[in-house]
Amino acid sequence: MACTGLLLVAAGALNTLAFAPFTLWWLPFFTLALLVMVISRVSHWRQALLAGFCYGLGWFGVGISWVHVSIDQFGGLPLIASLGLMALLVSYLALFPALAALLTYRFTGQHNCSRLAALIFAGVWVGVEWLRSFLLTGFPWLSLGYSQTSAGLADFAPLIGETGITFILAASAAALARLYQGGPVLQRVGPAVLAGVIVISAPLLQQLRGWDYQTNSANIVMVQGNIKQDLRWQPEQEWPTMLKYLDLTRPHFSNADIVIWPEAAIPQLEPMAEAFLDNLNKAAFYNDAALITGILDYNLATSQAWNNLIVLGKDSATATEGQYFYGHSNRFSKHHLLPIGEFVPFENWLRKLAPIFDLPMSSFTRGSYIQPNLRANDYQLLSAICFEIAFPRQIRANFTAATDFILTVSNDAWFGDSIGPHQHLQIAQMRAREFGRPVLRATNNGITASISPDGSIARQLPQFEEAILADTVVLSTGRTFYSIYGDWPLTFIVILLLIGALKKGRLH
Repeated sequence: MACTGLLLVAAGALNTLAFAPFTLWWLPFFTLALLVMVISRVSHWRQALLAGFCYGLGWFGVGISWVHVSIDQFGGLPLIASLGLMALLVSYLALFPALAALLTYRFTGQHNCSRLAALIFAGVWVGVEWLRSFLLTGFPWLSLGYSQTSAGLADFAPLIGETGITFILAASAAALARLYQGGPVLQRVGPAVLAGVIVISAPLLQQLRGWDYQTNSANIVMVQGNIKQDLRWQPEQEWPTMLKYLDLTRPHFSNADIVIWPEAAIPQLEPMAEAFLDNLNKAAFYNDAALITGILDYNLATSQAWNNLIVLGKDSATATEGQYFYGHSNRFSKHHLLPIGEFVPFENWLRKLAPIFDLPMSSFTRGSYIQPNLRANDYQLLSAICFEIAFPRQIRANFTAATDFILTVSNDAWFGDSIGPHQHLQIAQMRAREFGRPVLRATNNGITASISPDGSIARQLPQFEEAILADTVVLSTGRTFYSIYGDWPLTFIVILLLIGALKKGRLH
């Protein structure tokens, strides 16, 4: 079993190559098939559990290794402690594929030869992945469906979303594993052939995407300031940072409908930055533009803080003055807060343990789950700050027929020159495919990009450079099937599959 465990760790680690920036989209079909084969050959539930855990250790140990950059460089911990904290995170995430492997074994039994075994595995896998996206506020990073963002099953996204793609991928992998199991030839070959047909025919679904381009377009300017992370919250750097963003923006103001600055681009708290914001509001208005920026708000009376996006300048084309004032409603407050970075669980005692639990601005108030789209110069932008873009159900809950753009802002300077920002961009590309809307991604140090509704990158800035991305973005109209129905059809199918497995007495 030791050799098998190492093989599964290696298979899970290979999954990293399926995601950006490598995009070997076909890899998960084979790595997941190996896991299914091992589950079908074990003789005890503990072995199935261990198999899934080993797969998870490789999958997350390599796939989210970029998290260690922020822990090591900004956490203030000795190397052995930072590695231990990383091992704890990876072990926690590995529990989810372990649970999926255990449930698969229990539902399908040894040898895994049921005609519905591939679908049951896919249903279990998706169900456990949903749990991962929800438990302890959720961390759905590296869900296998994202490996199909640019190829393979990508054209399923407007119909069934990333979650549905994960279901098809898991079922196809299980069908591939079935080739190497016992039973009649037709029962072994048939599912694999069907899976192959589904993958090959995916491009035919482009006719069912549900959206089309408009004749209208918007001139978008996104500013990438490239402020070093260790300087962002230094008091003496507040004005140099704000003036830098303003200087970079000024030459492009008159040609823009919307200017976008990244997450917390203004390092002063909003109540303390009113003079700067008032001038910025007037400058945007006089240039017939709207400006959206990230900023932190703090209420002295209640000691509450919010990670916000605010709109300055023109909220509509007919506005007669800049619409910003402190406390105005044309703002977005981040809902999905990042553990440790934006809130500290059990903070009364955790903050005393190590500097990483006491980082600046690490105790925010959660914004509402559903918030109005931002209004900027007659355009509506559905907003997501940082890793919120990884939660498609939150995006869908805030999506309307009037939504023109999906806007996501971030600061990936925490993760240096790692694969993390590339994976982050890939997730944003999947949201564009699912909802059929352009995605605007503004970041402090990259990767800033404009993404077309089909998920392709229209324009992109290089990392670690101060730069301006100016793009004329063509709008889209129509609703994708996924934007209307979300994951509900798939949820219904998964529930039926699991009920069917129980009724047939295959719970061992």
